Amino acid sequence: MRGRDWINLILPDELIIEIFRHLESKSSRDACALVCNRWLRLERLSRLTLRIGASGCPDALVQLLARRFANIRNVFVDERLSISLPIQLGRRRGTDRSVTSSLKIHSLAETNGSEDNETESYCLSDAGLTAVAAGFTKLEKLSLIWCSNVTHVGLRSIAEKCMLLKSLDLQGCYVGDQGLAAVGEFSKQLEDLNLRFCEGLTDAGLIKLVSGSGKTLKSISLAACAKVTDTSLEAVGSHCRSLESLSLDSEFIHDKGVVAVAQGCPQLKVLKLQCVNVTDGALQDVGTCCFSLELLALYSFQIFTDKSLCAIGKGCKRLKSLTLNDCTFLSDKGLEAVAVGCAGLTHLEINGCHNIGTYGLESIARSCTHLSELALLYCQRIGNFALSEIGRGCKFLQALHLVDCASIGDEAICCIARGCCNLKRLHIRRCYEVGNKGIIAVGENCKFLTDLSLRFCDRVGDEALVAIGEGCSLHHLNVSGCHQIGDAGIIAIARGCPELSYLDVSVLQDLGDMAMMELGEGCPLLRDIVLSHCRQITNVGLSYLVNNCTLLETCHMVYCPGITAAGVATVITGCTNIKKVLVEKWKVSPRTKRRAGSIISYLCVDL
Repeated sequence: MRGRDWINLILPDELIIEIFRHLESKSSRDACALVCNRWLRLERLSRLTLRIGASGCPDALVQLLARRFANIRNVFVDERLSISLPIQLGRRRGTDRSVTSSLKIHSLAETNGSEDNETESYCLSDAGLTAVAAGFTKLEKLSLIWCSNVTHVGLRSIAEKCMLLKSLDLQGCYVGDQGLAAVGEFSKQLEDLNLRFCEGLTDAGLIKLVSGSGKTLKSISLAACAKVTDTSLEAVGSHCRSLESLSLDSEFIHDKGVVAVAQGCPQLKVLKLQCVNVTDGALQDVGTCCFSLELLALYSFQIFTDKSLCAIGKGCKRLKSLTLNDCTFLSDKGLEAVAVGCAGLTHLEINGCHNIGTYGLESIARSCTHLSELALLYCQRIGNFALSEIGRGCKFLQALHLVDCASIGDEAICCIARGCCNLKRLHIRRCYEVGNKGIIAVGENCKFLTDLSLRFCDRVGDEALVAIGEGCSLHHLNVSGCHQIGDAGIIAIARGCPELSYLDVSVLQDLGDMAMMELGEGCPLLRDIVLSHCRQITNVGLSYLVNNCTLLETCHMVYCPGITAAGVATVITGCTNIKKVLVEKWKVSPRTKRRAGSIISYLCVDL
């Protein structure tokens, strides 16, 4: 019958809630909440996650949210983010007047208050954290990023009332040893703990935490905690038998602590170390004890040698991911040992390890045939032959990243293109021997490629992009600084890649309005575009782009002399989904600033 509400009449609350939980975007959920009072109530019951940035009065905001959403499981507070209040300060049915009044009063205080008071007002305090504890007793995951006003008092209230807490992120918080002791006392289901940049911690606090919660802990991350030493890691080794992931960034950790974890945590699967005082001895123990290790990342190790990698290759047969960053004394011998011993390796990143060359990568190509992602950064000794061997031996490669590899050119890229037909992501930056020939081979052979970045590759021109446009359906393209690319190449992309959503054409001096017109017609799904330093693009081309790319969310157009205040206004008025515009300050008219000041960013103020 016409006019009858069959959905509300037939569907029970449980089914509607289940439907709401399958909605991915917040905007969709918010839209459903506006349909009727019943949907508003059910949507609030179905909401499991809240994300809060630096708001006008976070403590009062948390109290209001706690009244509205009863079943919240995950709360993320990140005070690096600037997010406006998601509520209106006017009267509304069902709104708590005391909370609303406090928000109003706070809004006035912000306008007239001192700078110190204003800074504190934007920070979550112990009062707000207490409100989280009281309002979200079913909380399982809490993330407090750089909440500088939170202390052990607020953290204790969370520990006491949120007995189901499984994940706690305290990055940049000054909670102290008392806060961690409270967590250890009450949080008996805690699995994930992030203590990066928690400067007030000492061994005493961490020892008390792992003594109480160690049986369930699976992941620990520590960085820049100057007073946390090997003593804490010895406690981790003694109490955290189920630990699977450990991330350490500290100059105060030595072999003793790492060895204790290796010997005491037999289920360790992920180990990330940036500890300048750890030597071969610790890594040899890891190879001897950690048979379940799947991911190993070593950063800025200046005092260990190939002995470490030989031990890893001999003992860690399940290793799938290896990252070597600025490990000066590692050579081909160590990489060969990993290749021979860890044949199941799928991810390899080598960054700034100047003694690793062509032979080491050849060993990977021969032994690790299931390699799916390879990143080579600042590897001057790795040449064409090594990458050609990767193309012949690693047929499952899906992602390749090359940065400042001066000895790698078209020959290697052609072999990769012919041998790795499943390639989906190719990022090349400042590899000056790579030109049209290699990229044309990619276009002809890699039909699944969706993400291509060719930053500052001077030898790549329009001919290469024509081949890419004919052979691949790209979603992301970055050709920043490729001076030989002009309208012809971008037009080919516009006509051949209708699903393109991200495009960076900055510093292309020959790119003009014709390419913008073609992009507008051929790429309706475009969401992010970077046009900075494109001197030939004018308001005319920008207008064509904006009129057709209605989903555009970000637009960077700094140092584009052909784009004036009128062009900026066109972007603001024509793109209803626009979230960020980067432009010179003098190009923004007072009217545009009044209309969309919150989404405009200025790179240079006085130009």
